Amino acid sequence: MSKPVVLIAEELSPATIEALGPDFEVRSADGANREELLPALADVDAVLIRSATKMDAEAIAAAKNLKVIARAGVGLDNVDVQSATQAGVMVVNAPTSNITSAAELAVGLLLATARNIAPANQALKGGAWKRSKYSGVELLDKTVGVVGLGRIGALVAERLKGFGMKIVAYDPYASPAKAGQLGAQLVSLDDLLVQSDFITVHLPKTPETLGLIGEEALSKVKPSVRIVNAARGGIVDEAALARAIAEGRVAGAGIDVFATEPTTESPLFEHESVVVTPHLGASTDEAQEKAGIAVAKSVRLALGGELVPDAVNVSSGFIAEEVRPGIALVEKLGRMFTAIAGAVPAQLDVDVRGEITAHDVSVWKLVALKGLFTDVVEDSVTYVNAPVLAEQRGVVVRLVTDPDSGDFRNVTTLRGTLADGTVVSVSGTLTGPKMVEKLVGINGYDLEVPLSDHMLVFEYSDRPGVIGNVGRILGDAGINIGGMQVSRQGDHAIGVLNVDSAVPPALTASLSEAIAATSFSVVDLRA
Repeated sequence: MSKPVVLIAEELSPATIEALGPDFEVRSADGANREELLPALADVDAVLIRSATKMDAEAIAAAKNLKVIARAGVGLDNVDVQSATQAGVMVVNAPTSNITSAAELAVGLLLATARNIAPANQALKGGAWKRSKYSGVELLDKTVGVVGLGRIGALVAERLKGFGMKIVAYDPYASPAKAGQLGAQLVSLDDLLVQSDFITVHLPKTPETLGLIGEEALSKVKPSVRIVNAARGGIVDEAALARAIAEGRVAGAGIDVFATEPTTESPLFEHESVVVTPHLGASTDEAQEKAGIAVAKSVRLALGGELVPDAVNVSSGFIAEEVRPGIALVEKLGRMFTAIAGAVPAQLDVDVRGEITAHDVSVWKLVALKGLFTDVVEDSVTYVNAPVLAEQRGVVVRLVTDPDSGDFRNVTTLRGTLADGTVVSVSGTLTGPKMVEKLVGINGYDLEVPLSDHMLVFEYSDRPGVIGNVGRILGDAGINIGGMQVSRQGDHAIGVLNVDSAVPPALTASLSEAIAATSFSVVDLRA
């Protein structure tokens, strides 16, 4: 079999290629060159990018086999996540790869603005010795306002505390306890603006944060304040900041990010008290290596059919090691459900019972959806687009848990209500040290049958000769029975057979007619 194809669309560290390993065919292309990128995407399974490659709707449509877009960094401004989700393409990034580098740059910009390092450097290299002109201010005992107390903001607060600064922070999602651990006091944005000698921004760019530090905010600050933005361009209004500096309402700024990038023109460039850098937050050898290795590992997981915790368009979250073995089982139960029901349900309960409920098993809702749709839609079904397919079809999924599992340590039941009110259920478990996947119930019938690639499930009126008939017809067709179990309720019974090969539709019809089955389902669990 040919190896999955991974396209490296921008320069990444050698460690990234090493982390991918030998199981992939690795190709390269210039992602910034559209004419080169689009044809290069035609048959790739994954693409690794940084910030210069735009994976928009056109690029995603050009990549018919694409399963993963991996951004070796944090920001996803150059990835159309919505189009990727609709196409079932997983989007992964490296959310923690550059947090140290970004925090250190923010501190560097703050120090540079406090001590006029950039203009003093330029003047001296130009032949001018101007000690008095470039006098600065100390950080000791000054107040710094940290806008956004996430991972990067917290690192900045920790570092500035070491300079003897008073830390105030604005973050509507941060707890006072977390702020207290950092030695920071949570305040309103208005209070932060009024109190701060320095302001450093560490927020994501959203419709709510766009222009947050604009004309109105800048009308509330001290004229001695210095403002740092090493987060996302547009959160600080560049034109408003330039006017405030020109009018003496702000003393200086350190800016690494801009509303439009790349840019070589900004009103901020006119002011000596503004230090600017070309989006260098993640531009360290260490950050690039961490990012490349992280997304390479995510690509390996994704192309291996596994859930990726860092996928931005998959609601999986942290998955405990105890929960992972059940993922394949639950997906197969989903496929069995639609094979037996002949339709997807209007409502599905994922009923999990036993010791496993001590862990978070909410990911099994997603896995069950993937199984439900795998064999009933033409498009490829992934962990990414399964919730979209469910929403489009009005399928409501609920998770039910109970520590009491009855006869098994753990058992999972998919119980669905069809549009006509019919209720269908399938139950499964993992048994023994080898975690053997077993079917243990269908529609209230108790069973214990190992799952296999090919299975037959049929319900009938219990009477002598039925199983013999089934065996004879399959034998005449050259199909071997690998295992079988019958479960009875009164004068009705259900039979489950493991067979060694696929059963053609015409033979299925003959079998159903021969035993007068009330229902007959062929289950194909091949990958």
